[in-house]
Amino acid sequence: MCDLTPEEMREYRGTLTEPGRNSPWRDRSVEENLDLFRRMREGEFPNGSRTLRAKINMASPNMNMRDPAIYRILHAHHHRQGDDWCIYPLYDFAHPLQDALEGVTHSLCSIEFENHRPLYNWVVNMVGIEKKPRQFEFARLNITHTVMSKRYLRELVETKRVDGWDDPRMPTLSALRRRGYTPSSIIEFVKRAGVAKAYSVVDIRLLEYCIREELNANATRRMAVLDPIKVTITNYPEGKTETFPIPNNPLNPETGSREVAFSGELYIEREDFAEVPPPKYQRLRLDGEVRLMGAYIIRCNEIIKDEHGIVTELKCTADLETGNQKPVDGRKVKGTIHWVSVPHALDAKACLYENLFTLENVNDLPEGASYLDYLNPESLTTMENCKLEAAMADAKVGERFQFVRMGYFCMDSKNAGTFNRIVKLKDSFKVE
Repeated sequence: MCDLTPEEMREYRGTLTEPGRNSPWRDRSVEENLDLFRRMREGEFPNGSRTLRAKINMASPNMNMRDPAIYRILHAHHHRQGDDWCIYPLYDFAHPLQDALEGVTHSLCSIEFENHRPLYNWVVNMVGIEKKPRQFEFARLNITHTVMSKRYLRELVETKRVDGWDDPRMPTLSALRRRGYTPSSIIEFVKRAGVAKAYSVVDIRLLEYCIREELNANATRRMAVLDPIKVTITNYPEGKTETFPIPNNPLNPETGSREVAFSGELYIEREDFAEVPPPKYQRLRLDGEVRLMGAYIIRCNEIIKDEHGIVTELKCTADLETGNQKPVDGRKVKGTIHWVSVPHALDAKACLYENLFTLENVNDLPEGASYLDYLNPESLTTMENCKLEAAMADAKVGERFQFVRMGYFCMDSKNAGTFNRIVKLKDSFKVE
């Protein structure tokens, strides 16, 4: 039992080049130590007045071995024990004891605990556990455009800059699950990232690559229009409805197809029409043709705008002999776009996520800057007026879909009718 104040203990500890000095109370008898420890446990002494220290070696080159404190006094309310305890073990003492008592074989720690390993081994050896755990250290997994520090993540949650620990922009497991990442994709990412001793930062696009590769092979395809423009097919019989077979996953023929309803009123994606198209534009334009996925070729004949000049509707005609077939006259139509029938559409919301931070390496901040300065104001875009094909009525939480040409999505676990974009369809990121 040591009576040195925290300031005196630091002074007695020495430096990296000078050994420490023994505490004046280092040679107290076992009986006196036990008596003082019992009284300390019973709350007789104020905070900081005494500590229990391990008697090791004040001249050790490893400063963690210079008679480290292993119990301290703290008169504070505990969330489980209430006010029953006023002494608490320090981490370097509690950690190896807990591992030993619980039968841990490999205790995996981040690299900053490497110098603490001799103390870990000392505690394990002193308690006489037959099957001793071993501590292994490795560099923490850092990922671009995010933070992994629990302190920073907690600040984001408590200041409500994110929607809780499971906000799909966060790097927590609960957030990745809510966003739609699978356990297998996360495991594949960890395997590819590897284990290292040296500090490094892994590109977040590797994580996206792993889930994209998995979902490309097995995600069910569905048509969804996130930012709709109405298309009226003027030569389609009024009130008529037909269906077209659309594959559930072209890469996996065993998944079959479903019948998608088609009518004379459709929704298409706003970005699939251009009033003034850029060069090499292959989607819909005035007096231009485009293929509706799995259905007819249509031509845009008229543009309707509101009082603000925003396009609200397109009047088109369909080549009714091209239902999922090539034109009989042999003309080539390069562009293909997806669509949803107006009378059969389901209303939904979509959350589109980008990187949480604009800075690539958030651990390498410019002098005087805060990590909060680089929060991405466009990390979340909510689309309120999305239209989904009727087959999505059976979608369940946990199911993952490719919204064709738009990305991979899953239903949000907290908000029914809202779909989170897991990842975009393509990226230029290369994996060696």
